[in-house]
Parts: sequence; C-alpha cells; structure tokens
Amino acid sequence: MQQPLNNQPNLKQAGIINVQFGENVTVVQPVNLYGCSIGAHTFIGPFTEIQKNVSIGTHCKIQSHSFICELVTIGNHCFIGHGVMFVNDLFQTGGPAGGDASKWKATHIGNHVSIGSNATILPVSVCDHVVIGAGAVVTKDITEPGIYAGNPAKKLRSI
Repeated sequence: MQQPLNNQPNLKQAGIINVQFGENVTVVQPVNLYGCSIGAHTFIGPFTEIQKNVSIGTHCKIQSHSFICELVTIGNHCFIGHGVMFVNDLFQTGGPAGGDASKWKATHIGNHVSIGSNATILPVSVCDHVVIGAGAVVTKDITEPGIYAGNPAKKLRSI
C-alpha cells in the first residue's frame, strides 16, 4: 500500500510589492504587481499580474486575468482586454530562456491603443491609434494606425 506524501509546498503570496503608483489609480484585488510603475487614473482589474520593469501610462484600463511580463511599456489612454497575454521569451533555443533575461525581448505599446480580450502580444512595437481584435496574435511590429485582427494579426482597415 502506498504511503501518503506529507511534503509541504513552498507557498508564496500574491500581492503588491515595490510599485510606483500615479494619483487616483484603482486596483481590484487579488493581483500580483511588483517592481512596475502605473500611471495616474489607471484601472487594474483582478487576477492580473504585472511584473517588474513594466511601465503603464496614464488613463489606462487593464482588465482582469491579463499578464504583462517584464520589459513591456504601455502608453497613455490604452485599453487591455480580459486575458491579454504579453510574451517576452521567443523560445529561440527551442525552450524557455528561464531566468536568462538577456534572451528576453521588449514590447512597446503606443498611446491610444486598444487590445481585445485574449489577444497575445509577442515582443513588438505598436504605434499610436491602433485597435487589436480579440484573440489576435501580434507577431510583427505595427507601424500604421488601424484595426488589426487574426493569427497572425493583419491590418483590416484604417481608422
């Protein structure tokens, strides 16, 4: 008969640690925010993780269940839908880079950018005045304002 294991897990708490907040920021817990900066008048929804070395501008709305990894910059007046995932590791060696941050890539999101729910944003630059549709996968820089959707995301029309 197999004996039950009595090993105890290494438990860690989600929380808010070492975050620079602008004025009038709203955060709905639980969240995991650490080492990042959040601009004034920004809303952060529950079940969101924002890692260190992330900068979020003013008047933004980050909806629930989003993951914003290290090396992401988000401009002002941006909307990040539910469950949006940012990626900084392209698995260039066939697997995760792990703790080797030298293999990670940065992402820059301009001003007045809206990203629909469940989109995935690889390390890219997105110019100002862009709408990215729900479920899109952004694999290349977006250099022209417009509406983008699909996998990979393509421009549908100008705005």
